[in-house]
Amino acid sequence: MAADLTGSAVGHRGFITVFGGTGFLGRRIARHLLEHRFDVRTASRHPERVRPRPDGAPETTRADIRDDTTVAAALFGAYGAVNAVSLYVERGRATFEAVHVEAAARVARLARESGVERLIHVSGIGADPTSSASYIAARGRGEIAVEQAFPGAILIRPAVMCGPDDAFLTTVVRLLRHLPIYPMFGLGETRLQPVYVEDVAEGIARVLAGAEAGGALYEFAGARIYTYRELVTRIADRIKARPRLVPLPFALWRIVASVAEFLPGSPLTRNQVALMQRDNVASADCPGLSTLEIAPADIETLVSAVVDRN
Repeated sequence: MAADLTGSAVGHRGFITVFGGTGFLGRRIARHLLEHRFDVRTASRHPERVRPRPDGAPETTRADIRDDTTVAAALFGAYGAVNAVSLYVERGRATFEAVHVEAAARVARLARESGVERLIHVSGIGADPTSSASYIAARGRGEIAVEQAFPGAILIRPAVMCGPDDAFLTTVVRLLRHLPIYPMFGLGETRLQPVYVEDVAEGIARVLAGAEAGGALYEFAGARIYTYRELVTRIADRIKARPRLVPLPFALWRIVASVAEFLPGSPLTRNQVALMQRDNVASADCPGLSTLEIAPADIETLVSAVVDRN
């Protein structure tokens, strides 16, 4: 149930700034916050991508999280902030270190200096500062930097997020539809707990609408854990595809990804391969969607959401 903020303490404290508010997750966070009667400002390098809504749209502003001035301006007067900026492929100055560590620390520091009361930093399940994979390690170091710059920051770690226009489930569906042989990551034994992006966005909105103001770590994941093979098989059954599933060693995937990274749209990266070598499952020790009274969508719902758009 959406919190009624009319006349509440939160309602009088201003609005929420969403960094990365035009992205896959960010634009959904903005919509769910509006449904919870928050005022919302989306901050991104491309604010023109915010689509008009018949029932109202968030305020938009241009901001680059690598720049102190625009970040501070985006945070001016905000009660809360969400950093939903993500980077999967490094290009020039846009490196994992610059975006996931330095910029994350900048948003947190400036949020604290601006008087922001609640900060949510979106990371990912498996974030690990000691990882040999640069993306995973940067995510882990980013969490540490945020907590140091903004004591009491709330960390949200989603599992692999799925939904229309996603980078995971949409790709699996397309490959299953067109390939008689489906190449799997390794033996397909990696465990995954895919989560609906709308559930993640709603969870973030409920965290901000809640009464607790202290720091916390949430891990948002789906209704069930699958091995990669089980997940692909389930999706194939749903779309009535009958491909032959062929295991491919991760070493070969890394070679393929090293070339694919230079193709338009970067269909596969070495960091994605690294992620597929690790289980992506929520910890039982962390609060999750059920803590917020959200029943995660099942895989049939996720696949239907993608199939209906493709």
